[in-house]
Amino acid sequence: MSTTTATSALPDEEALLAAAAFERMASGIQSAARCDPATVRLILTAFAAGGHVLLEDLPGMGKTTMARALAAVTGGKIGRVQCTPDLLPSDVTGVTIFNERSREFEFHPGPVFANVVIVDEVNRTSPKTQSALLEVMQEGQITVDGQAHPVPRPFLVVATQNPIDLEGTFPLPEAQLDRFLMRLSLGYPGEEAELSLLRGSALADPEDLAPVLIGEEMARLGAAADRVAVADSVHQYVLRLAQRTRRHPHLRAGVSLRGSIALCRTARIYALADGRGYVTPDDVKALAGPVWAHRLVPLSGAAGAAETAELLDGVLAEVPVPAAQGNG
Repeated sequence: MSTTTATSALPDEEALLAAAAFERMASGIQSAARCDPATVRLILTAFAAGGHVLLEDLPGMGKTTMARALAAVTGGKIGRVQCTPDLLPSDVTGVTIFNERSREFEFHPGPVFANVVIVDEVNRTSPKTQSALLEVMQEGQITVDGQAHPVPRPFLVVATQNPIDLEGTFPLPEAQLDRFLMRLSLGYPGEEAELSLLRGSALADPEDLAPVLIGEEMARLGAAADRVAVADSVHQYVLRLAQRTRRHPHLRAGVSLRGSIALCRTARIYALADGRGYVTPDDVKALAGPVWAHRLVPLSGAAGAAETAELLDGVLAEVPVPAAQGNG
């Protein structure tokens, strides 16, 4: 049985330490934002994987609070962009201004120069401004007047959009959706959690949360994930799923190669967060929806999350799951 070409297997002790760090970060976030634990784990997975998240939710679901808490537990800086139709690319990336005192041009960074950047209602700004986010999301830098400016590391964009109110919006094209590692929804809090809030139970202030991991330690989590084993049968499973979406009678476009690579990469982080040094088919199934659903293009054209999720569930039901073969 073949596995990935990692230089050395991840020791169980290191995997358990990483899982404990993920658990402490998740607990901190949940103390400030009443989010579903599974969703919090997915957002932390995306952050550690170096990806970006698109949140489709109604207003008032705690998206901004969650992002602030994420920045706090990772010791990072948070930036925020409120998208409007008149927002300019320079309002997002920054601008070069002439300093009369020094007689030189100086770059003034925009809100994207942070570790966690929340972009509210990304579909309410113009395509020109939306495209300004593409370079920074893909390349980790922006270019102003021919000069490249790298953003801080680690770097996560959490973009939000209201899935119901579509009047006066600019829907994200498929190529831009593909830049997001995951599409998620925080959803309504659980009954007990909402009842607790109605009774006046206070949540922690995100600014009061102590950092669990700093930037360098988050980078080490990514390096540890590179040593998480993936059996060849799991790689073949991902390939069969991707090929099935490309041949699906109700899909105009299936999962891209970037999407398949993203799923394998994310599965390693997901396994690491669970304290394992190997990926299972269940990891793939748990991540297929968040990582792939927004990359599918139905024949009917643009579709909501519910329609693409249903199509993907059908694909997962049709493709046989490989038998367990031990620890990766």
